[in-house]
Amino acid sequence: MNEAKVIKIAVIGDVHDAWEAEDGEALKHLGVDLALFVGDFGNESVEVVRAIASLDIPKAVVFGNHDAWYTATDWGRSQCPYDRTRENWVKQQLDLMGEAHVGYSKRDFPELNVTVVGSRPFTWGGPEWKYNDFYSEWFGVESFEESARLIAGAAAEADCENVIFLGHTGPTGLGEAAEDPCGRDWKPLGGDWGDPDFAEAIDRTIGSGKHVPLVTFGHMHHKLRHRKKELRKSLSVSAGGTVYVNAASVPRIIDRERDRLRNFSIVLLESGSVSEVSLIWVGDDFAVALEQILYRRAESKAVCS
Repeated sequence: MNEAKVIKIAVIGDVHDAWEAEDGEALKHLGVDLALFVGDFGNESVEVVRAIASLDIPKAVVFGNHDAWYTATDWGRSQCPYDRTRENWVKQQLDLMGEAHVGYSKRDFPELNVTVVGSRPFTWGGPEWKYNDFYSEWFGVESFEESARLIAGAAAEADCENVIFLGHTGPTGLGEAAEDPCGRDWKPLGGDWGDPDFAEAIDRTIGSGKHVPLVTFGHMHHKLRHRKKELRKSLSVSAGGTVYVNAASVPRIIDRERDRLRNFSIVLLESGSVSEVSLIWVGDDFAVALEQILYRRAESKAVCS
């Protein structure tokens, strides 16, 4: 194992049904070593999950709130488009993704010296514990404390030196403003909409002596609801050097006059630390058409979107 090797990680933000065969080809052309998916593949979009599960590249996945859209809430169940006595799309998604799904668990990538640990799957974010029936039935979890214990427990079992946390919603602690990485951008504006159990698990993991270079997530889209001329801050760096990346650039596929662009957040991991983060757009020829550097370790101050 070559510790000096630069590891290229692609983080795929909220998909919301915007996934095509070309996305898998783009990942191969980019030469990524690892793909991380933050969830919200669609409203229980089994076929999108099936396509991503079939990708022949190292990957880890968590599911988002839309991936339990017709199952977790009373409103969602009232809108359910399928016969719940005959089908269970949440179970189908979990079965399809198999060991790639790291919610409340971990996946070791010894060839990269990286373990990916997943936070609470299917989360909506926010400071209140919600949808207790769903979490109790599917995961045996009934509180933030129990949830944090599961996440931290998975991290404690990491076989690799570098622990990357992967969530749908980010952790609390990244700011209270509406424009912050997990800030509430709907009325009443402001407030930290991250997951407190995720934050607690990260703190416990770092406190135990584990090295955490990267925490990545989505859910809170870069485009703000209350302010159209400004984007959400998508990156933060802790005092201890952990880089937090919100990858939810939505829509992740856009059409221009002559081509079609698809976005990926690219993280370079070098000697166990994040050396660069960028948001890129790949064109029809799989070349990088646009690139925005969000962070470089050599710079004295990160450049945030």
